[in-house]
Amino acid sequence: MASADIAAADTSRVFHSWSAQGSLAPLAIAGGEGSTVWDHDGKRYLDFSSQLVFTNLGHQHPKVVAGIVEQVQQLATIAPAHANEARARAAELILDRAPEGFDKVFLTNGGADANENAIRMARLVTGRDKVISRYRSYHGNTGAAIVATGDWRRVPNEFARGHVHVFGPYLYRSEFWATTPEEESARALHHLERVIQAEGPQSVAAILLETIPGTAGVLMPPPGYLAGVREIADRYGIILILDEVMAGFARTGEWFALDAFDVRPDLITFAKGVNSGYVPVGGVIISEPISAAFDKRVFPGGLTYSGHPLAAASIVANLTAMAEEGVVEHARQIGTDELGPGLEALADKHEVIGEVRGTGVFWAVELVADRGSREPLAAADMGRLKGDLTQAGLLPFIADNRLHVVPPAVVTADEVAQGLEIIDGALSRL
Repeated sequence: MASADIAAADTSRVFHSWSAQGSLAPLAIAGGEGSTVWDHDGKRYLDFSSQLVFTNLGHQHPKVVAGIVEQVQQLATIAPAHANEARARAAELILDRAPEGFDKVFLTNGGADANENAIRMARLVTGRDKVISRYRSYHGNTGAAIVATGDWRRVPNEFARGHVHVFGPYLYRSEFWATTPEEESARALHHLERVIQAEGPQSVAAILLETIPGTAGVLMPPPGYLAGVREIADRYGIILILDEVMAGFARTGEWFALDAFDVRPDLITFAKGVNSGYVPVGGVIISEPISAAFDKRVFPGGLTYSGHPLAAASIVANLTAMAEEGVVEHARQIGTDELGPGLEALADKHEVIGEVRGTGVFWAVELVADRGSREPLAAADMGRLKGDLTQAGLLPFIADNRLHVVPPAVVTADEVAQGLEIIDGALSRL
């Protein structure tokens, strides 16, 4: 079938997320390899979206495919109450990469229910209710996770209780009249602590933060911010949850984004890059004091497919391949040597670029109508840019007035150069 026929069949029957169903025009992707995908008509695209920022090891990595095939031939599925070799090995490899002091992994079906269960753990351990998260955030589309989310998607879904939002650091659009990263950090921390005090510290169970907010704009934490949050959490007996769903497993040029900062949370949530999205999976990495709290107390949560053998096998294959092939180090180098300098060069050339920020293979280009006022580029222009990039052979990740440049962690220097050339051309035509 042709791509157009498949797309028509899809939109006539499939209900798509976050979309007005009558205006959809999806690409029909037939296959992929590494950083490239192609449609049913043979047109090839550089995938600079990593789909939803999850194909960290690229498309169709042979070791991950082989790991899934081997597992399905041995044991396709088993309930979570049973012990399973692949599941135990997956948890072991995840804990090997976690900070010291973590000893258990609760496996879920994705990032949203990872955050959901981390919130549950924090509430049960502390006996408190409120969860503080940031307005510029995305934590998933389940009951508590979507209300913890700060962006517009929270508003029509506010059915969960006990959620409070704060502004985090974002110097380019500072809420705190800051002029330096240090000022922004100090003032954002003061704001957070004052909100906790106003809400009543004894009522706050958890602070839930993306280590580096992803969909909200790849907002790099300024000096001292995450360490300061840890200090505030400790001061008031609050559980600190770091959401590494998008930022974890090579995306930032680290195994976890938190590895680059002076912070150790109590719970870490993950998904996406842990198995490059080959099978739905996520989870919570649990520190020893929290896991011990459920040694003699029932944890009132569970999922039918928690620790599914195919998902577990894909984690084992993915993390093993990343280690053997030096993917984390490669992502760091690509960011330092190729993506960072290349995007800064585009900023020097195009007035429409207000700011470039990121690390590893995790970058955002903020587009503005005017550099002086920093007025965001209009939605219509962003739509034209998305269409132009796709037509030119690059799959983009567009969010609000930002172009997120988030290729797989295995992207090559030549592919980065090709992608930046396409972006350069599209920005020139705005």
